[in-house]
Amino acid sequence: MKKYRGVIFDLDGTLLDTIDDISDSMNDVLKQYSHPTFTSEEYKLKIGGGFKNLALNSFPKGTLEKIINESIELFANMYDKRYMNKSKPYEGIDELLDILVDKDIKLGVNSNKRNDYTNNLVNNFFQKIPFVAVYGECKDIPTKPDPTLVLKITKAMDLKPEEILYVGDTNTDMMTAGNAGIDSVGVLWGFRSYEELNKYGAKYIISNPKELLDII
Repeated sequence: MKKYRGVIFDLDGTLLDTIDDISDSMNDVLKQYSHPTFTSEEYKLKIGGGFKNLALNSFPKGTLEKIINESIELFANMYDKRYMNKSKPYEGIDELLDILVDKDIKLGVNSNKRNDYTNNLVNNFFQKIPFVAVYGECKDIPTKPDPTLVLKITKAMDLKPEEILYVGDTNTDMMTAGNAGIDSVGVLWGFRSYEELNKYGAKYIISNPKELLDII
């Protein structure tokens, strides 16, 4: 009998490598304000809490809230035009999802990316995968590490928290899993380090998608 019957995935840095489209879009915004730009590697430490956190982490400290709010709107306009230009599934993800479906594992996605982008990306890259539920950032619902949406997916799966794994690549994901009472899997192919994932309580840490099958 399987210990785990469901898996909830983060999106950016876990299922999809989206960093270049995010970097290109935010750098275009920063240039409009004559601020320094950053590399894709540097942006890996700036994302993970939605568009507002990305803006706050990219603009100089002390930037007026009015400017931050303007920049979020500008970023959304830039990102809307290119968010599928360079983004792609990580190597081994497609095969992993197919195997999980064959094993009757229930699947979901919970991201801090805006809900429409999250669903569009999932529908574009994983259209054959029967996810039980896919949620990005939703109005009037707190973002991760708040567990509200994870618990909503858990209910939709009709499973207990102890029957589910939460898979992600950042401290936010590990905290989200903990807040929901779900075992966490940190992935090393994403945006953050082993040290961060371990520090924030990852129950498992894997470096290859196929290793998730050993856990299940």
